[in-house]
Amino acid sequence: MELTLFVVLAVIAVIAAAGVVLSKKAANSALFLLLNFCTLAGLYILLNAQFIAVAQVIIYAGAIVVLFLFVVMLLSPGKEEGKDRKPYAKIFAVFLAVLMLVEVGYVLFTGILGGTPGQYTPEKIAEVGNVQAIGQVLFTDFLLPFELASVLLLVGIVGAVVLAKREL
Repeated sequence: MELTLFVVLAVIAVIAAAGVVLSKKAANSALFLLLNFCTLAGLYILLNAQFIAVAQVIIYAGAIVVLFLFVVMLLSPGKEEGKDRKPYAKIFAVFLAVLMLVEVGYVLFTGILGGTPGQYTPEKIAEVGNVQAIGQVLFTDFLLPFELASVLLLVGIVGAVVLAKREL
């Protein structure tokens, strides 16, 4: 059952990702992106990472796709079609694609993804829960980066308020 659900979600995710890239309309690309994010959340649930799945839906499927749609609707990208195309852009894109393919092949064939066993085994995570395990790691091992990220977000919010105040 799990394998079947995994294959179905993975196939839908790949089709949605192809739809994002191949769709001619930006709004359709955003909807394919939303579908992709939701299927990835389903894959996270299959991996018993419920917190990450909820964060995926709230942050990416909710906020990022809505932001993307706002930008698409405000800028109306169809009017700019065909302007200012650089002749070397396709060559550079193909080079980057080949480079990424080489990197993925290197990682897959050298076994770098194996990792090392940590203190949080699946049994311990099942015992304390996903959210508690994530909180424990964030507030012990990664406290300084977590606090720096919160200060960075606060600076961004204050900057947005200051810029909005000037326009009023």
